[in-house]
Amino acid sequence: MTVVFILLALFALLLSGVPVAFALGGLGLAMLLAGGFSPLMAPQAILSTLDGFILLAVPLFLLMSNVLLKGGVGRDLFAAVQAWVGHWPGGLAVATIISCGIFAAISGSSVATAATIGTVAIPEMLERGYERRFVYGLLAASGTLGILIPPSIPMIVYGFVTEESVIALFLAGIGPGLALLTFFILFSMGYAAVRGMGRAEVASWSERRQTSLRALPSIALALLVIAVIYSGAATPTEAAAIGFAAALIITGVILRTLTWEGFREAAIDSMATTAAILLIVAGAKVFGKAIALYRFPQDISFFIGQMIDTPLAFIVVVAAVLLVMGLVFEALSMVLIMTPVLLPAAMALNLDPIWFGIFMVIMVECALITPPVGLNLYVIQSVARTNLVDVSRGVLPFLLLMFLCVALLYAWMDLALYIPFKL
Repeated sequence: MTVVFILLALFALLLSGVPVAFALGGLGLAMLLAGGFSPLMAPQAILSTLDGFILLAVPLFLLMSNVLLKGGVGRDLFAAVQAWVGHWPGGLAVATIISCGIFAAISGSSVATAATIGTVAIPEMLERGYERRFVYGLLAASGTLGILIPPSIPMIVYGFVTEESVIALFLAGIGPGLALLTFFILFSMGYAAVRGMGRAEVASWSERRQTSLRALPSIALALLVIAVIYSGAATPTEAAAIGFAAALIITGVILRTLTWEGFREAAIDSMATTAAILLIVAGAKVFGKAIALYRFPQDISFFIGQMIDTPLAFIVVVAAVLLVMGLVFEALSMVLIMTPVLLPAAMALNLDPIWFGIFMVIMVECALITPPVGLNLYVIQSVARTNLVDVSRGVLPFLLLMFLCVALLYAWMDLALYIPFKL
């Protein structure tokens, strides 16, 4: 009964407009006081959280993605990919998805991916006769690849909370990320062929060469970040710093597209987003400390153990819970709140914590495109200057493809675990 009351209180705070960070932190502090625990646990939990070296990767990856955004890298990536695949059935849609995948491998941010590629792709696709809802849904869903294809900010936070290897999580995200990318491409090509939507003319070899050369530094940056992480030459935090420095060189020296004003805006945007993320992490840490002292994770694990005795039933229940939570919570809040509660039960059912992290990230992706708090929906609505209804309806087929990816991930767990542990 206490669990239900606390959840209702949390929902009431959020629905009344209290920011997520303060709702979590305030409720956690209230629980500590009500339970007779020392309120000093709250600042101690916050200090221990923000003192983590791994969290330094968050502002650095955000700086890198915002510098690339202001430097127009998304436009160059889209032009290069379009030159090679634009003449395929649904070629512009395929170019959009691949561009999102490449940018996701650079930025680690879903919102940055959707905004960067969406700004370029939406006008181009609408001009070529693609259906509006399909275009909006495609961009909103493809943007979520930013938190599945590594590097990924939610994976960094999950690794921080669970003390699991962030590099192992990054490696585990490659297989599901490529699978989801493939599902999106196949669906888009089939849908465009059935609907007879526009196909671009075959680009000349000269155009392909020029656009590829302009996009080459950005692709090299993605490969550099991935290489230094997976080779063990640098930690994710150090790789983020290397990526940020390389992004400055690419946009400021090589392409010369980043102005001082653009750099200032990138720094301010990164600072604001970092502050918001770290506040949510701090508030969630206080809330997590309180629910741990109240032994909610143990009680929930015991309840699940009594009521659910198979991994499949557990995954179905967790997926349903995360979908419902996605109607109210944003991505990081879900990871921070639910991981300490669900992971002990998952491990009791012999589910690998790395695999469970990838599963949670995909479900969080679904939350990014479910109203009313689906951030990617609002990003695309803002970029396209359209209404939220069109974006929400357009994203439904892609949401079903994400569920298909979850089913494949459960049926074939090596989709996530093969690369980090068996390759």
